[in-house]
Amino acid sequence: MYTLAPAELSRQLRLGQSPDLTRRRWIIGLSFVTAAAGQIVTLYQTGIIHHLPDPPLAVFDSDKVDASDYGYKRLQMPDAPAMIVTAGITAMLASAGGQERAAQQPWLPVALLGKTLIDLVTNVQLGREEWQENKKLCFYCQASTVAATAAAVLALPEAVRAIKRLLNGQKKIA
Repeated sequence: MYTLAPAELSRQLRLGQSPDLTRRRWIIGLSFVTAAAGQIVTLYQTGIIHHLPDPPLAVFDSDKVDASDYGYKRLQMPDAPAMIVTAGITAMLASAGGQERAAQQPWLPVALLGKTLIDLVTNVQLGREEWQENKKLCFYCQASTVAATAAAVLALPEAVRAIKRLLNGQKKIA
């Protein structure tokens, strides 16, 4: 198993410059969009705040959506705290490994792509449920969908190189 010394990992993640690191940093930032949306909606769903402001578009009514059965029907809890957790997992996968992880730890970029695709599919499905049950959308949830879409696109180049590395490694062993 390939590992970097903590000091080298710190140096690479903080100071390294590469297209992959730039994309990973964007993915981390995008995951924080989802985390922030989840935090704001959690405040509403647990009664800490009493209104979610929306852009002035008729399609959005975050109060209605996030107070409806849709927002509370899983695991006997509001759904927004799960947004925070899943965003954290995405950020963890984007921040794991050094600058050359596609070659040195190819499973990490593949896992990140898989996670971002799961996020995207989940967000799209939840958006469909929002609309079907409420005929309105939650602005904060849709911001998360946009972030998940961008993250999946950004994760793709590194994951493609990692998959090629994995496939080439298997050919050499055989």
